[in-house]
Parts: sequence; structure tokens; C-alpha cells
Amino acid sequence: MSTVQVFDHPLIQHKLSILRDEQTDVMEFRELISEIAMLMCYDATRDLQTEEIEIKTPVAVAKAKRLAGKKIAIVPILRAGLGMVHGMLTLIPSAKVGHIGLYRDPDTLEPVEYYCKMPADITERDVIVVDPMLATGGSASAACDFLKNKYGVKHIKLMSIIAAPEGIEAMQKAHPDVDIYVAAKDSHLNDHGYIVPGLGDAGDRIFGTK
Repeated sequence: MSTVQVFDHPLIQHKLSILRDEQTDVMEFRELISEIAMLMCYDATRDLQTEEIEIKTPVAVAKAKRLAGKKIAIVPILRAGLGMVHGMLTLIPSAKVGHIGLYRDPDTLEPVEYYCKMPADITERDVIVVDPMLATGGSASAACDFLKNKYGVKHIKLMSIIAAPEGIEAMQKAHPDVDIYVAAKDSHLNDHGYIVPGLGDAGDRIFGTK
């Protein structure tokens, strides 16, 4: 069974409280999404492999470490996932970015794919799927299905800012090999599939749409 890590770092929790506030404007909301994603990415990549190298400093030769093994790809689920990418690229500028476009059918709440574009070497990379809200889990699960079945990706992590228990359970059932990283685990989903208390529609709040 996959692990679920809920980040309790004070900086993340402080920023999350502002993010939830309905009075937070578009510019600040967008900045907070990026900052929280960057802070989460720092810990979610703790298991990256390193190798020892020698470098020459201005003073002497020193042993140092650099990233080794597979490279990283960040795959946001459009459109809200885009808000998390910039902060993560600040930490991992060499990461490549793929895109999966999914929307949730308002009647069935099931994900419908409308766009997909991946780096040519996506199969050789460790992938972090990002979406601010893990609600029903349908979109995240469909994105992981797509990465595994079409592109042969073997190592996937899911990073969301807020998750509902229903979404976590659905992901763990469909993809027990995908570890989940969230800043908050909320109470439940309402009848419209929104996380309670949540923060509303993340995409609308990032891009200023309704």
C-alpha cells in the first residue's frame, strides 16, 4: 500500500491558511500555490539518489554529492496543476514538464481526457504528478493510468495541496504503488464533489475565472 505524507511544517500550514481564505486575491493565491508546492517538493524529493564526486574549490579538492540515477519529470493535471509547476522548477530546474488535460464531467464526476503531451524520455524519468486538489481521485488515478499504460512510466508520486479521504482511498486502491504527498487531509466531499472545507475551485482561483 502506498504511503500518505501530510506535511505539518509551520510555513506550509501558515500559507495554507491564507490560501483557504475566500478574501485572498488571484495574485496572492497564485503565489501561495507556487510557494507551497516548492516547500512540499523539497521533502517529497528526499529519497532522490546521489553519487559522490570530487570538485576543486578555491581552497582545496573536496568530496561532494550530486543527483544520480533517473531524472525528474513534473506532470501537472491541467489546468490547476500548472499553478504548482513554477515553484517546483525553482528547486529542480533540470526537470522536464509534461501535461495531461482532464476535466471532470459535472454529472458523472468522472475524468475526461482532452490533452496529453509528454517529454520524449518520460519513460526513463521519475514522475511527480501534481494537482492542487485530490477530491474524488478520478483525475489523479486516470493520469497515473495514462502514464503507466501509454508511456510505461514505472515510478510515480502524486503531490496535492488538499486531499479528501475519498480521493486518498480511491488512489490507494487504484495505484497502491504511488506515494501521496499532501499539505492537508480535509473532512469529506460534498454532493458536488468539492472538498470540505477545502478552498473552492483551485483552477478558478489561480486564473481568476468562474
